[in-house]
Amino acid sequence: MTEHELIRGCIRKDATCQRKLFELYAGKMMSVCLRYAADASEAEDILQEGFIRIFSYIHQFKFEGSFEGWLRRIVVNSALKQLQKKKISFKEISDHQESSPRMDPYVYSNLGEEELLKLINALPEGYRVVFNLSVIEGYSHEEIAQLLNVQPSTSRSQLVKARKMLQNQITELQKIAV
Repeated sequence: MTEHELIRGCIRKDATCQRKLFELYAGKMMSVCLRYAADASEAEDILQEGFIRIFSYIHQFKFEGSFEGWLRRIVVNSALKQLQKKKISFKEISDHQESSPRMDPYVYSNLGEEELLKLINALPEGYRVVFNLSVIEGYSHEEIAQLLNVQPSTSRSQLVKARKMLQNQITELQKIAV
């Protein structure tokens, strides 16, 4: 079954097509959810909410552009909606308050995707959300400001601080590895 046929089946509310679509994309979308959630349980809730929205609005997909990109946007918006319920805090964090997740020092000499994601997930919530939206999802600061109901300057400063914190953590951890 092609992606096009799968989508058409979901528009018809065919449960078999919905299940196949979920099975096809749930893993990728779960990784998106994990970047925004505090833990796996919250990520699962976001994923579930995301797919409820996907199936509710799939008839609006215009078969233009990437379907996976369309899915991702809905899942990210579901994650942001969940975060807004928790009231994301955009606070100043001094350079001395940094805490990096515990990993074996040898890991940092060959820092991989998984280790880098652990460092990103350890960022304070405001930094992490803006970093994910900007660097990983590709949103502009104006779009982030709209999504999070903040000023574009807040988005810019949170991103600069997130990057600085990540750079400091990586530098410190590489020193330990040597």
